[in-house]
Amino acid sequence: MSQFEYFAPCHFGLESVLKKEIEDLGYQVIQVEDGRVTFSGDEAAICRTNIFLRTTERILLKIAKFKAETFDELFEKTKAIPWEDFIPSNGKFWVAKATSIKSKVFSPSDIQSIMKKAMVERLKQVYKIDWFPEDGEAYPIRVTFMKDEVTIGIDTSGESLHRRGYRKLTSKAPITETLAAALIMLTPWNKDRILIDPFCGSGTIPIEAAMIGANIAPGMNRSFLSEDWTGLIPKKAWYSAIEEANDVKRQGVEMTIQGFDLDGEIIKAARQNAALAEVDEYIHFQQKAVSDLSHSKKYGFIITNPPYGERLEEKEALPALYKEIGKAFSSLDAWSYYIITSYEEAQKYIGRKADKNRKIYNGMMKTYFYQFMGPRPPKKAPREQEDNSL
Repeated sequence: MSQFEYFAPCHFGLESVLKKEIEDLGYQVIQVEDGRVTFSGDEAAICRTNIFLRTTERILLKIAKFKAETFDELFEKTKAIPWEDFIPSNGKFWVAKATSIKSKVFSPSDIQSIMKKAMVERLKQVYKIDWFPEDGEAYPIRVTFMKDEVTIGIDTSGESLHRRGYRKLTSKAPITETLAAALIMLTPWNKDRILIDPFCGSGTIPIEAAMIGANIAPGMNRSFLSEDWTGLIPKKAWYSAIEEANDVKRQGVEMTIQGFDLDGEIIKAARQNAALAEVDEYIHFQQKAVSDLSHSKKYGFIITNPPYGERLEEKEALPALYKEIGKAFSSLDAWSYYIITSYEEAQKYIGRKADKNRKIYNGMMKTYFYQFMGPRPPKKAPREQEDNSL
């Protein structure tokens, strides 16, 4: 099989989580940059990474990287790329997205137009045709300019990978599935520990935790744009990746995961979403206020996304809400709790300084992942060996 380079975008601040995921799948990481991890793999990597990775937004097949300071330079270097190695004569191709940061070439619409013209010129010469029907498979191009360095990739995913297919109903400001999974993976939580989300909304954090605990691949129940690329990826590679996902899925897992919210209707939605994700057996959802939070067992985990207070009237209510959060959490003996919020005074009103604080950009919004560590549970005593000697 041929070897290619791929790059996977993620939320700024979560690159280390994505890097570990890629390495755990057996692929070599080439470079880690702000919001992006580049790695190498064969054709089957397109299938496996789209199906298995929990924390990236999409997988892009890297086509070229070069420097361009003018539109003429961009045109000529784009035209020099062997597009025919990837796009068939009837392929549908366009520059779906262009971004430019600290670069001399900065107009996204002009970048898109010039690159499309350059691609057409190249493919006209190769295929000896003047007009392209573009009625075949889709090959959306994404390009990024960073300090005049251009990175070009073909999107293999199509719809963003945070769209797992289970979340049909959402709350007002839902956390994305990819971000929820990354937050869980930043903690020491595992399927043998209790997990509660007291602001669960449509259930994303509990559902992602259950999928991690049962080792359910996030892309099992959706399709990907590159499934139609029969010239590049053999169909058997997709069948093999799905078979692998089914083989590693854990059956009969015992987990204690709970999701609470004040809104009874959104709790109903969370239950429906969990059923669609096929993890409803692992999660207990209930209408409950954070002030009523309690648990008899020790060493559990809170992972939650409470209100940020984006509107003025909501912001005014935040001090009282975060005081309530602090009071509720302090009553949970020996628990660890993890909170993502853009509210900069969260620690003040919770009444405790976080042991760790990680900055994560949720889109353009700067958020803080406050990590309050509880003690580790005592190690279980090893079982005594039975004396089977005669």
